[in-house]
Amino acid sequence: MDISSKTSKEVGALGERVAALYLRRHGFTIRDRNVARKTGELDIIAQKEDTLHFVEVKTILTDRFPREGDRGDSYDDPSLNLHEQKIRKVARTGEWYVLENAWEGEWQVDGCLVWLRRGDGMAKVSYLPQIV
Repeated sequence: MDISSKTSKEVGALGERVAALYLRRHGFTIRDRNVARKTGELDIIAQKEDTLHFVEVKTILTDRFPREGDRGDSYDDPSLNLHEQKIRKVARTGEWYVLENAWEGEWQVDGCLVWLRRGDGMAKVSYLPQIV
Protein backbone atom coordinates (compact mmCIF):
# COMPACT_ATOMS: atom_id res chain seq x y z
CA MET A 1 0.00 0.00 0.00
CA ASP A 2 1.60 3.24 -1.17
CA ILE A 3 1.24 5.89 1.56
CA SER A 4 3.17 8.71 -0.10
CA SER A 5 0.01 10.78 -0.64
CA LYS A 6 -0.93 10.85 3.09
CA THR A 7 -1.06 14.24 4.80
CA SER A 8 1.28 14.94 7.71
CA LYS A 9 -1.68 14.60 10.10
CA GLU A 10 -2.55 11.18 8.62
CA VAL A 11 1.10 10.09 8.83
CA GLY A 12 1.23 11.15 12.49
CA ALA A 13 -1.99 9.28 13.32
CA LEU A 14 -0.74 6.16 11.55
CA GLY A 15 2.57 6.40 13.42
CA GLU A 16 0.73 6.63 16.74
CA ARG A 17 -1.31 3.51 15.88
CA VAL A 18 1.90 1.66 14.98
CA ALA A 19 3.55 2.81 18.23
CA ALA A 20 0.54 1.69 20.32
CA LEU A 21 0.63 -1.74 18.66
CA TYR A 22 4.38 -1.98 19.33
CA LEU A 23 3.87 -1.09 23.00
CA ARG A 24 1.05 -3.66 23.40
CA ARG A 25 3.27 -6.34 21.87
CA HIS A 26 5.94 -5.46 24.42
CA GLY A 27 3.75 -5.87 27.49
CA PHE A 28 2.28 -2.38 27.90
CA THR A 29 -1.38 -1.61 28.47
CA ILE A 30 -2.61 1.47 26.62
CA ARG A 31 -4.56 3.61 29.11
CA ASP A 32 -5.26 6.62 26.91
CA ARG A 33 -4.31 8.40 23.69
CA ASN A 34 -4.21 11.99 22.48
CA VAL A 35 -4.95 13.63 25.81
CA ALA A 36 -4.77 17.41 25.35
CA ARG A 37 -4.56 20.09 28.01
CA LYS A 38 -3.33 23.69 28.15
CA THR A 39 0.20 22.45 28.79
CA GLY A 40 0.33 20.19 25.74
CA GLU A 41 -0.75 16.83 24.36
CA LEU A 42 0.12 13.29 25.42
CA ASP A 43 0.27 10.99 22.39
CA ILE A 44 0.10 7.70 24.28
CA ILE A 45 -0.33 6.96 27.97
CA ALA A 46 0.72 3.40 28.63
CA GLN A 47 1.25 1.33 31.74
CA LYS A 48 3.67 -1.49 32.37
CA GLU A 49 3.57 -3.01 35.83
CA ASP A 50 3.42 -0.10 38.32
CA THR A 51 4.79 2.60 35.99
CA LEU A 52 2.94 5.04 33.76
CA HIS A 53 4.69 5.88 30.49
CA PHE A 54 3.93 9.13 28.67
CA VAL A 55 5.07 8.28 25.16
CA GLU A 56 5.82 11.02 22.64
CA VAL A 57 5.63 9.59 19.10
CA LYS A 58 7.54 11.08 16.17
CA THR A 59 6.83 9.66 12.73
CA ILE A 60 8.30 10.29 9.28
CA LEU A 61 7.78 8.96 5.80
CA THR A 62 10.93 7.53 4.28
CA ASP A 63 12.09 5.67 1.19
CA ARG A 64 14.22 3.27 3.22
CA PHE A 65 14.66 2.27 6.82
CA PRO A 66 17.83 3.25 8.67
CA ARG A 67 20.53 0.60 8.92
CA GLU A 68 22.90 -0.04 11.79
CA GLY A 69 25.54 2.69 11.77
CA ASP A 70 23.55 5.22 9.70
CA ARG A 71 24.24 8.74 10.93
CA GLY A 72 23.46 12.31 10.02
CA ASP A 73 22.25 13.00 6.49
CA SER A 74 22.39 9.34 5.42
CA TYR A 75 18.77 8.75 6.46
CA ASP A 76 15.63 10.54 7.61
CA ASP A 77 15.67 10.89 11.39
CA PRO A 78 12.40 11.45 13.31
CA SER A 79 14.35 12.08 16.53
CA LEU A 80 15.25 15.51 15.14
CA ASN A 81 11.65 16.46 16.00
CA LEU A 82 12.00 15.18 19.57
CA HIS A 83 13.60 18.32 20.95
CA GLU A 84 14.04 19.50 24.54
CA GLN A 85 11.14 21.98 24.51
CA LYS A 86 8.70 19.31 23.29
CA ILE A 87 9.91 16.83 25.92
CA ARG A 88 9.41 19.45 28.66
CA LYS A 89 5.82 20.04 27.48
CA VAL A 90 5.13 16.31 27.63
CA ALA A 91 6.61 16.12 31.15
CA ARG A 92 4.47 19.08 32.33
CA THR A 93 1.34 17.55 30.84
CA GLY A 94 2.29 14.20 32.39
CA GLU A 95 2.50 15.89 35.79
CA TRP A 96 -1.01 17.24 35.27
CA TYR A 97 -2.26 13.75 34.31
CA VAL A 98 -0.64 12.17 37.38
CA LEU A 99 -2.26 14.73 39.70
CA GLU A 100 -5.69 14.65 38.09
CA ASN A 101 -5.80 10.86 38.12
CA ALA A 102 -4.31 10.54 41.64
CA TRP A 103 -1.61 8.23 40.28
CA GLU A 104 0.64 7.12 43.12
CA GLY A 105 3.13 4.96 41.26
CA GLU A 106 6.20 5.78 39.21
CA TRP A 107 5.94 7.58 35.88
CA GLN A 108 8.29 8.54 33.09
CA VAL A 109 8.47 10.19 29.68
CA ASP A 110 9.47 7.95 26.78
CA GLY A 111 9.91 8.48 23.06
CA CYS A 112 8.87 6.30 20.17
CA LEU A 113 10.32 6.88 16.70
CA VAL A 114 8.40 5.49 13.73
CA TRP A 115 9.61 5.27 10.15
CA LEU A 116 6.88 4.55 7.57
CA ARG A 117 8.12 3.40 4.18
CA ARG A 118 6.34 5.31 1.40
CA GLY A 119 6.11 2.54 -1.17
CA ASP A 120 4.54 -0.20 0.92
CA GLY A 121 3.50 1.29 4.28
CA MET A 122 5.81 -0.98 6.27
CA ALA A 123 6.97 0.42 9.61
CA LYS A 124 10.11 0.38 11.75
CA VAL A 125 9.90 1.40 15.42
CA SER A 126 12.55 2.50 17.87
CA TYR A 127 11.46 2.83 21.51
CA LEU A 128 13.39 5.30 23.69
CA PRO A 129 12.72 4.78 27.41
CA GLN A 130 13.12 7.63 29.92
CA ILE A 131 14.07 10.50 27.65
CA VAL A 132 13.82 12.94 30.58
